[in-house]
Amino acid sequence: MRSLSGIQPSGTLHIGNYFGAIKQFIENQDKYEGFYFVADYHALTSHPKAENLTNNTYNVILDYLALGLDPAKSTIFLQSDIPEHTELTWFLTNVTPVALLERAHSYKDKVSKGIPANHGLFTYPVLMAADILMYDPDIVPVGKDQKQHVEIARDIATKFNNTYSEIFKLPEAQIMESVAVVPGTDGQKMSKSYHNTIEMFASKKQLKKQVMGIVTDSTPLEEAKNPDTCNVFALYKLFASKEKQEEMRKNYLAGGYGYGHAKKELLNAILEYFAPYREKREELANNMDYVKQVLADGAKKARTIAIEKIKTIKKELGLVGNVY
Repeated sequence: MRSLSGIQPSGTLHIGNYFGAIKQFIENQDKYEGFYFVADYHALTSHPKAENLTNNTYNVILDYLALGLDPAKSTIFLQSDIPEHTELTWFLTNVTPVALLERAHSYKDKVSKGIPANHGLFTYPVLMAADILMYDPDIVPVGKDQKQHVEIARDIATKFNNTYSEIFKLPEAQIMESVAVVPGTDGQKMSKSYHNTIEMFASKKQLKKQVMGIVTDSTPLEEAKNPDTCNVFALYKLFASKEKQEEMRKNYLAGGYGYGHAKKELLNAILEYFAPYREKREELANNMDYVKQVLADGAKKARTIAIEKIKTIKKELGLVGNVY
């Protein structure tokens, strides 16, 4: 049984990435053969500066390893180290209906937020389908908001299989139902695109600034507050025990407890939760030769599989060229 997923290096990773995806990667390591990559080609849709993309890419890998993704159990690699991903994208593009891409929630949402539309952003789901289908995974751990992309990958695979033959396995999206969409500091889904993130490994000063910037209503300190509609409490539940959650809930309902108090408790909970991972990350950052070797080893294993997959597909398509 195989698990596969990836994360864009479009900025610093945040707690939404962790609870929506990375935590599942780590929990699956002893259950599945894991393939986890950095989707650096996907990041190009937003035209990042080269230096920023390089730094963000290495930061994602450092985060992966620090948080517990084990290269002895999982294959960790860069999307751009496997050129067959873009080759497969072209093959899939030719069976993908335009209407399928027009229905993609992520594309419509980004455009509605004022993010400039380009062909890469529009065809993002096809490249994502190639990322997934290349390795015939059984499951794809994703955040709930990414479920449609896995469904699109299944649709594209079905279209290809029906047009040619049963080349691709249909993967299942694995959603952590207990964590639907992690709210950002403004109450929307936490996303780098929306500039509303709380970063796991930010400096303590920066982390405090992010937490204290969470938007709340204007209920006076002395009045009771509704924890179930509060972004601070929603985030606190990700880190706190049931007992701690109930304690904060009672404080909200009793009054005399301000949002500033809740934010300080949230900040302390985040710092405590990620403390051992921060230490591990510092060690890794001082040993980049090891980090680069992890990527080299991962790319070698992933590309071996990708090349064989492309050979099979080319034969099915009637393409006679073979440079491998």
